[in-house]
Formats: sequence, structure tokens, C-alpha cells
Amino acid sequence: MQHINIKKFALSWGVAGVVFYLGCIILMSTVGREGTILFFNSLLHGLDTTSLIRMDVPWTEALIGLVEMFILGWLFGALIASVYNASFNKGYRNK
Repeated sequence: MQHINIKKFALSWGVAGVVFYLGCIILMSTVGREGTILFFNSLLHGLDTTSLIRMDVPWTEALIGLVEMFILGWLFGALIASVYNASFNKGYRNK
């Protein structure tokens, strides 16, 4: 087994988070409120998102959300790689 490069793995998670966030922006801008509600209600297994969906999101807030998503993804990826590498160093193995 090999060590995971923490910076590269974290970057991958950060970029993946940004791609998902951009996908949400594209979804909301193309299918409108009803389509967005239908998509998220289907995705969340019965949770009604009607009162949660807000379509009038300013571009500054969306940009801040993109940055936050990257940072959180990066931190999550770094955490996963760090825990994996730490357990690898201690000799934990699948048997």
C-alpha cells in the first residue's frame, strides 16, 4: 500500500466540491424553481424542500459559496488522506 499525497487528494476533493456547486447553479438557472424542487425532493428521499429553495441568490453569495465549498472539500480531503496515512504508518491492515 502507498501513502496518499495529502495536498493532491485535498485538491481533488476541493475541485469536486466546486463542480457539484456549479452543477447546482446550472440546475437552478435552467430548470427554474419547480424543477429544482422536484430534483431535490427526489434526491432527498421524501424530504420536502419547497420551503428551503431560494431562487434569488445574488452572484456575490454564489461566489462566496464556491470558495467555501472548495475550502471545505479541501479540508475534508486532507482529513481523509491524513487519517489514511496515519493508520498506514501504524501498521493497520485489512485482513
